[in-house]
Amino acid sequence: MSGRRIGLLFGSFNPIHIGHLILAEHFATRTDLAEVWLVVTPHNPFKQAADLLPDTQRLRMVELALAGNPRLRAEAIEFSLPRPSYTIATLDALREQHLAHDFVLLMGSDNLPGLPRWQEAQRLLAEVDIYVYPRPGTPLPHLAAFPRVQMMTAPLLDISATYIRESLRAGRSIRYLVPAAVEAELLK
Repeated sequence: MSGRRIGLLFGSFNPIHIGHLILAEHFATRTDLAEVWLVVTPHNPFKQAADLLPDTQRLRMVELALAGNPRLRAEAIEFSLPRPSYTIATLDALREQHLAHDFVLLMGSDNLPGLPRWQEAQRLLAEVDIYVYPRPGTPLPHLAAFPRVQMMTAPLLDISATYIRESLRAGRSIRYLVPAAVEAELLK
């Protein structure tokens, strides 16, 4: 297990959908990463908590969605950390628990411009490789400011968890937007 590179895809996964899964599978099978861990975030400091499904339900849906895929893993470490969740604190905790792993952040290009405002951003940028996938309509900042950032290609679907939640509230089908096991969990 020594020297394994693990990609970390953070998200509220409210709920997880096929866009998340396609992205995670792409990075797990088409890069130098051994695995991708989907880090379920209880509360993103840049988002409102009011619309979040319960933490344990979101984690369960991620586990259901990843079942049977040895390259993808649900990670709940942020549930035991102080809230709101900060990426640098999560990385520190993961590094402490998994000394042999080298962690890589996975993020959409829409998050990159705001990265300098993150908690301990300079340390994060100095210590961690970041693989960035393009998001439509997002101009990229000058990457010289981010020497450990690599732009990657990835298949993207224009699906949002908000769209799925709105569809559920309106009584519309979410079939094929989420895995069948996640759909069953949401319709309980």
